[in-house]
Amino acid sequence: MDTNILLENGTNELEVLEFTLAGNSYGINVAKIKEIINYTEVTPVPNSHPSIEGIFMPRDTMITAIDLKNCLQKGTATSEGLFIITNFNQLDIAFHVDQVVGIHRVNWAEIIKPGSTVSNTEEGVATGIIKIDGKLIIILDFEKIVTDISPETGLKLSDVDRLGERRERNAVPLLVVEDSPLLNKLIVDCLHKAGYTNLIHVENGAAAWEIIQECMEQNSLGEHVQCVITDIEMPMMDGHRLTNLIKSNEVTKDIPVVIFSSLINNEMRIKGEALGANAQLTKPEIGNLIQVVDDLVL
Repeated sequence: MDTNILLENGTNELEVLEFTLAGNSYGINVAKIKEIINYTEVTPVPNSHPSIEGIFMPRDTMITAIDLKNCLQKGTATSEGLFIITNFNQLDIAFHVDQVVGIHRVNWAEIIKPGSTVSNTEEGVATGIIKIDGKLIIILDFEKIVTDISPETGLKLSDVDRLGERRERNAVPLLVVEDSPLLNKLIVDCLHKAGYTNLIHVENGAAAWEIIQECMEQNSLGEHVQCVITDIEMPMMDGHRLTNLIKSNEVTKDIPVVIFSSLINNEMRIKGEALGANAQLTKPEIGNLIQVVDDLVL
């Protein structure tokens, strides 16, 4: 799937593919999508999770198919519809949906936090909601859906233990920017475990940039922010826009920025490099994140 937005830098915009399940509208960031194909017969996997339909192998690549209706408790998929084939966190996953409606280009600032407008089932796997022509489209947290089905695909916290004995690094202030409360806590816990305890953590790029601006005004940047670890997909301001603001400012351009996101693929890596990111890692690589931060700040 070709899309010009992948070639643009720091616009704070994304393209959302709208699709339907059981008559409801949902969305996925186009940057996660490899292709969309008609439903293909799959081979069931014995003793697998109820939401796993099976596996299939287009073009010599093994892909796991997930019944998204089952995940959202909207029924069970039939042998119709479409597979949205995705790639994130170095995984190829196909999500079975009913129909694809189209693509909407939106600003991250337009994305509403999930609340009473979604059901209890959807609330746990919704990252945001957009309103298009009076219709609400729920953007799903596909990383959480996959991690709930296969926990081993999530952050590998044991990687921090393999780093061995760590000395305290209290003097190095880090700014962590991650909108998922669970991942925010896990990243902070891992950094604490690795000796980094002087942390500020916020849930989006706008909040992070506000802190950086306050520090610049108070001439205290070095005391509070010596490295930024940021996700890409976040409401209000995404990680690419934040990186662009940091690297295009004379006062902040030398602050190391580490992009820690499920979206790191070849296209996104090129985009991050063009914006000046010092390092880019996929979400499971928490052990590598610690080592990269060590190299940048010590």
